[in-house]
Formats: sequence, C-alpha cells, structure tokens
Amino acid sequence: MNAYGSMLPFTPFRLCGRANSIIKAEWIHIGNSLPADDINNDERYSRQMLFRGIGAFGQRRLAEARIAIVGCGATGSAIASLLARAGIGNIRIIDRDYVEPSNLQRQMLFDESDAAESLPKAIAAARKIAAFNSGIIVEPRVADLTPENIASLLDGVQLILDGTDNFETRYLLNDYAVRHSVPWIYTAAVGSYAATLNILPGETACLACVFPDSPTGMVETCETSGILNSAVNLGASIAATEALKILVGALGELRRTLLSFNTWSNERAEIVATRPRPDCRACGLRNFLHLAGEGRPHITLCGRNSVQIHERRRPIDLPEMSARLRPHGVVRHNDFVLKFIRDPYEMTLFPDGRAIIKGTTDTAVARSLYARFIGS
Repeated sequence: MNAYGSMLPFTPFRLCGRANSIIKAEWIHIGNSLPADDINNDERYSRQMLFRGIGAFGQRRLAEARIAIVGCGATGSAIASLLARAGIGNIRIIDRDYVEPSNLQRQMLFDESDAAESLPKAIAAARKIAAFNSGIIVEPRVADLTPENIASLLDGVQLILDGTDNFETRYLLNDYAVRHSVPWIYTAAVGSYAATLNILPGETACLACVFPDSPTGMVETCETSGILNSAVNLGASIAATEALKILVGALGELRRTLLSFNTWSNERAEIVATRPRPDCRACGLRNFLHLAGEGRPHITLCGRNSVQIHERRRPIDLPEMSARLRPHGVVRHNDFVLKFIRDPYEMTLFPDGRAIIKGTTDTAVARSLYARFIGS
C-alpha cells in the first residue's frame, strides 16, 4: 500500500486533470468571498474537497473563516499563500515592514518590483494573493502590533497565526489570545530549523507555559545564522495544515506538542504541551503584563542594523514631506511609504509617523535623525 492508501503503485505520467476544465468566472470577484451555495461546484477547490478531512462541509467552513496573520515575512508570507490558496474566506495580514531585495530568497509572495518600490509587505502580499485568488477577502494592515492597537487589529478573527520575528510580539499575541480565548499558532524558522506550536487557550499549554521568559544571551536570528527557505516552508506548511484542522473543526487531529525539526541534520524534537501549567503567568495566574504594556520599549530593533521608532503617532503627508526632505538627500515615495537616504543612513517613513532607520542600532542616533528631519 502506498502513502495515499492505494494498493496500486504510482503512475508517473498519469494525467490528474480533465481536458476540458470549465472556468466559472461569475464566482471570481475581487474582494468578495465565494457564494456559499456554489462552493461544492467550484473547480478551484475540487481536489481539496476530495480529501476526506475537508470535504464539501469543511470547504464551506473555510470560506466562512476569518483569520489574522501577524507578520508577513518568511513564515507569514508562506502561511498566507497556502491558506489563501486553500480558500480561507477572510485573511487579515498585519505587518510593519517593507520589502527589500534580501527578502526575495525566502519570502514567497514578493518579487523584484515590490523590493524596488519598497512596498509594505502587507500591501504587496494582498496584491499577489488577489492575482491568484480574487474570490477571497484580504485585509492588509500596515502597522506595528502594540498593546494599544492589538484589540482593533485582531477584532473579529477566529484564529491568529504567528509570522513575527521576536518574542516581545509573540508574548503580546499570547496574552491577547489567552485573555480572549482565541486559538493561535506559534511558528518560527531560523537557519535550517523550524518550530511550531498550537495553542488552544484553556485546553493546551500556552507560549508562556513552554517559555516562561524570553530567551537571553546570544539568540540566533536570520541576520546572524542565515535561513534556508526550505526550513521556512516546512514550518509554514505544518502551521497551515494545523490551521485547516482548527477551522474545519478537526480538533481531535491537532498536534499537542511543540515540534521542532532541523532540515539540514534531520534532527526532530517534541515537547509535550497537552495541558496548561497551573502556575503559568498568563493562562494560570491571568497576569497579562505584555498586554498591559509593562516594560515595553517605544523603540525596537528590527534585527538588521535598523531601529524602529513608533512612538510618534501623527499623520504624515508623504508628498509634502518628500518636498521638505528633498534638499537634504535622496527622496522617493509612493502611496504607502517614503524613502529618505542621507548617507550613511536610510529612513523609511510610514503615513502614521512610524519610521525604520537603517544604518544604526543606536537608539540615540535614530532619535536624533528623526527629530532633525521629521520633527520631535
């Protein structure tokens, strides 16, 4: 018997499709989910519905689902692509960053034109998804997730997926999810290593149960240890599959461990996460310190010789600012970001006043540059 339950061997050149596929254009509308009554007839998801774990009923539930993906870098963009192709009806993508050339090796929703324009990742991802599945709703949110805005950014979603790159934001997500009983999936990838954990508040261990404190000392990042795109895609594929289980109601099939796998050495490890810890700060003691913003810095490092300033919340008129900065350096802008280059620094300014300043990790230098050219 082969891996698919058949007694027959695989036929390498067997045709899987039909010669005369019918494209039902009336189902394809930008920004609108597929009509529920037509899902069973939709050619797009026919192979997925043949899978016993999904079926027509499961596909209907996916079309009605509302999820949020926080962070649209390597893992986030891969998860977004997989779930958009699977037919999740409403996907909210939240990301604070913009596309750079170094992203293209592993961030599958972006291309060279996105990097050339420095498009915000959430916007670029929404555009790409619309090009291959216009029958779902994608809500891009160009924002830094903070205790002040997390409730509005995650309002109304039934599942949260982690595409972030730092534990500060993950603990914030965990606090929100546990407090509001929203399931979420932790996913990380660095080097050749991928890890993921399903969190069902009140039923399984939460992130704070498994990692009571943030990692200390030398912590591996993509900047220090590099990353294989295969590790990214492995973690994203596992997380996306677990998301489908949650959304179709197959909770008995969920993995209840923290799973890690090294794609280079083939080492695998699992930590049991079946039950919450009674003494857990979040799900046991209900102490949501990250949600309260305790100790949260106003300036955070982006991990690539950059400093993010997100304490200046004021609207910026990008064309007006572009004209003001032009005598002081190279400036270009689009509807979403303004790029200001004054060697050896590069500032990317967003309409809400947030900025990422590249070329330094010194917060004092970043503050000074922002105050000098944008305003205090």
